[in-house]
Amino acid sequence: MYNKTILVTGGTGSWGYELIKQLLKESPKEIRVFSRNETVQFEMQQQFANQGNLKFIIGDIRDKEQLISACKGVHYLFHLAALKHVPVCEYHPYEAIKTNIQGTKNVIDASLQNEIEKVIYVSTDKAADPSNTYGMTKAIGEKLMIHANLQTKKTKFICVRGGNVLGSNGSVVPIFSKQIKEHGKIGITDIDMTRFFLTIEDAIGLLFKATHEGRGGEIFVMKMPACKITDLAEVLIEDSQKENVQIKELGIRPGEKLSEMLLSEVESRLSICFDDDYFVVLPTIHIEGLQEYYSSYPPVTLANYSSQQELLTKNAVKLMLKKGGFVS
Repeated sequence: MYNKTILVTGGTGSWGYELIKQLLKESPKEIRVFSRNETVQFEMQQQFANQGNLKFIIGDIRDKEQLISACKGVHYLFHLAALKHVPVCEYHPYEAIKTNIQGTKNVIDASLQNEIEKVIYVSTDKAADPSNTYGMTKAIGEKLMIHANLQTKKTKFICVRGGNVLGSNGSVVPIFSKQIKEHGKIGITDIDMTRFFLTIEDAIGLLFKATHEGRGGEIFVMKMPACKITDLAEVLIEDSQKENVQIKELGIRPGEKLSEMLLSEVESRLSICFDDDYFVVLPTIHIEGLQEYYSSYPPVTLANYSSQQELLTKNAVKLMLKKGGFVS
């Protein structure tokens, strides 16, 4: 990344903030933060006030011309911008399509036009065997990114698939902590719900791994811990030392699943074990040299990779939250 120009779409979100913090250590020539939230951009500018190589651009990935302009002279692009909330996407599917599909196509077109070296697309566990609008639009985003490798030899398009980032904006840990503090009770959609979790540092490690190791056309999947949401809630309640905090079951929200998946049954047959920490999903379409490059890696032996498998004990959940600085 040294002396390179980097563009981050959706750069003011939780992933974006941490990514930019880590990228600055690599001494890039310039980091362009592309997002549509002027308030958060202003706050971020204050926090990074002494960084002369940070440039903020107000923009929306739905606006192709603006993206093309922002991509001029860019070497690496991290595509983080998306509509992410499952119920929001269920109630506003056209908006999800405009941002997550059309916006991603605009990112691809702008990257091709500017001959960017590498584009890293941040996907989600909800794109594996998708059942809601958010997951479906992100799955199509993956397909578009993978296919883009057939359109050029100059730009490499690589996907990464993550789970829930602990403590990120709008995620369960800050929501539960607020509910305990303000209402003395926690609302959980279903007591049997399980989710994959990773720390923000691990999430950015996944992005860097894909940037350095990615050939173009594959999906990097990090092996990550999964736990029951009730265990997470109980650890937060115990840590708060507040008495008589209740857990109330609310029922599943529109589009929500009981468990998530990082590799579907179909994908497992196309996946290899990259190393101790990562799987790589190979595309269904042939990309020159890619399948050959990974042919010596061991195939994945799992039928699928679900958040119901190998759940963390409650004690391990506590350690995970402690490591993230969310409990004392």
